[in-house]
Amino acid sequence: MTTQDVADAFTAMCKAGLLDEAGAKFWAETIRSIENMPGPGAVAEGLAALKAKADWWYGAHEVHSVVTHGPYVNGDQFALRFDMDLTNKETGVRTQSDEVALYTVREGKIIEERFFY
Repeated sequence: MTTQDVADAFTAMCKAGLLDEAGAKFWAETIRSIENMPGPGAVAEGLAALKAKADWWYGAHEVHSVVTHGPYVNGDQFALRFDMDLTNKETGVRTQSDEVALYTVREGKIIEERFFY
């Protein structure tokens, strides 16, 4: 699969609300995820770590809506923009989030995801 193929399929799954399934299908075994924050949670490496990160995130937030924009492809990378309406389950604070994710593709799999917010 080309980067464009991966970007199109991954984006279609995200737009259909299948974010976890998109990750399971397209993340490489050695996937690296980099958040825009300091501390030990800033980088997660490997499928098990990303699954644990996703489980924590969904456990900590009530997701009211996610709108996915893109993909925007350049070489072996593509970007998506996510507009999210969330409530933090611990604080009860509802927020709107605008986030960009940059994905790097090798051999038909996403090897890195990097978030900007």
